[in-house]
Amino acid sequence: MTAVQTTAAAPKHGLAAGERPARADWTIDQGWDHYTPADHATWRTLFERQTHLLPGRACDEFVQGMRDLPIGPDRIPDFRALSEVLLQRTGWQVVAVPGLVPDEVFFEHLANRRFPAGNFIRRPDQLDYLEEPDVFHDVFGHVPMLMNPAIADFIQAYGQGGLRAQRLGCLRHLARLYWYTIEFGLLQQREGLRLYGAGIASSYAETRFCLDDASPNRIGLTLERVMRTHYRIDDFQETYFVIRDLDALLEFTRIDFAPLYERVQPLHELQPGEVLVDDLVFTRGSGAYHAKRRSAP
Repeated sequence: MTAVQTTAAAPKHGLAAGERPARADWTIDQGWDHYTPADHATWRTLFERQTHLLPGRACDEFVQGMRDLPIGPDRIPDFRALSEVLLQRTGWQVVAVPGLVPDEVFFEHLANRRFPAGNFIRRPDQLDYLEEPDVFHDVFGHVPMLMNPAIADFIQAYGQGGLRAQRLGCLRHLARLYWYTIEFGLLQQREGLRLYGAGIASSYAETRFCLDDASPNRIGLTLERVMRTHYRIDDFQETYFVIRDLDALLEFTRIDFAPLYERVQPLHELQPGEVLVDDLVFTRGSGAYHAKRRSAP
């Protein structure tokens, strides 16, 4: 997700378009042969500018995942080829879906180590902002991290936890954990903070903003703190949460979240830019970017 850009109205896909696929799990054929030269050219543009930007910003595990997978600049990857490598490494596979899918379908796929990826690609005038996750976000942003055992196990556990959170009526709290880790997470490495979240890794503008800009907060992640915190869906994040390493995510898979939900439910919810006195603050942001956005006519 990047800063809002003004573009012509984009077509909706999947659930957002009111689609009802033939299969109950919403999977479809990727339709790789139907991609046009223009589609592959858009992929190439996105791929090349991100790969030039990510060295020194993306975590080591993302870089290694990119090296080990059949992902390159010349063409949109074939999900079958990706799945062959993933299955051998971490037991995951990539399945094509038409776009956004219902929550229960999404969780069921993750719980069974299937990553649902949109099979469409954005238009050339949407390079810097797209409301829905497309094949570039899903494959370039997410799939390299699925080569890492800790991420592979965490996302499967998240799928299982999502099905349970739905039954408990606590999905909004769990969704914030996914947002602030798998989509927009930072982690510590010897050289400094590095990104691992797919929403950042697939965004040219947010890749720079999350690490280089003085505006956002960068705060140590704790479960209750994240579950109470709203996030931005239409702009850069006001706060990025930092984990010490990817194994920290595995520790969350060993926790019973039901008592945690009970503790969090009655607490007041936090706005995206709030900083608490007991936060572990890596960077106290100036908030200048979002203050300017809010004051704009």
